[in-house]
Amino acid sequence: MGHAAMAATAVRCLKALGASGASGASRAPIPPVPPGADRRPPVSPAEVRRVLGNFPSGVAVIAARDEEGPAGFACQSFSSLSLDPPLVLFLVGRASASWPRIARAGAFCATVLGGEQGGLCRAFAVSGADKFAGVAHTPAPVTGSPLLAGGTAWADCVIRAVHTGGDHLIVVGRIEALGTTGDGEPLVFHRGRFRELRAPEGPGSGSARAG
Repeated sequence: MGHAAMAATAVRCLKALGASGASGASRAPIPPVPPGADRRPPVSPAEVRRVLGNFPSGVAVIAARDEEGPAGFACQSFSSLSLDPPLVLFLVGRASASWPRIARAGAFCATVLGGEQGGLCRAFAVSGADKFAGVAHTPAPVTGSPLLAGGTAWADCVIRAVHTGGDHLIVVGRIEALGTTGDGEPLVFHRGRFRELRAPEGPGSGSARAG
């Protein structure tokens, strides 16, 4: 499927989300709410942010190019989803000004930021500014989306699906090309600030395995 068709698919997803609150994709049945759960006071967004901020994450810039030029935003939720087919996902707020332009493009490039790019991350976290002013980037090899210089890795993707997730959207992309751009350390965000990544020392410092 070409980029134009992918863009049309993403726009249809947006329209469906606005009209019905669902992306039209098949969903697993939602289990019943445990007895008494609806009587507990709701968890505040501030408390969710405070507690889940203990989970460190990398940072990527999700960028695309539409008829107006480049658009993008900093994203902590970029993640690998599937090896076969090769899929990634990211989350974006429903109020994002960049997302409609990325959806229209139907494609994006995710640049995983390096440890020295905290300032660049802050610039891409601001809404309404000219985020690409003075930022070196080249067209990604398949989609032509902006691939930022100085990152540690990148993935050039087309949008495959959009799902609802509360006040965010879950965007699934299929990887068309990817690569690394150096052996530097990644940018890490933890408890509201950037951190330095250090290798563990001593016993038990081997790699973890997924269950």
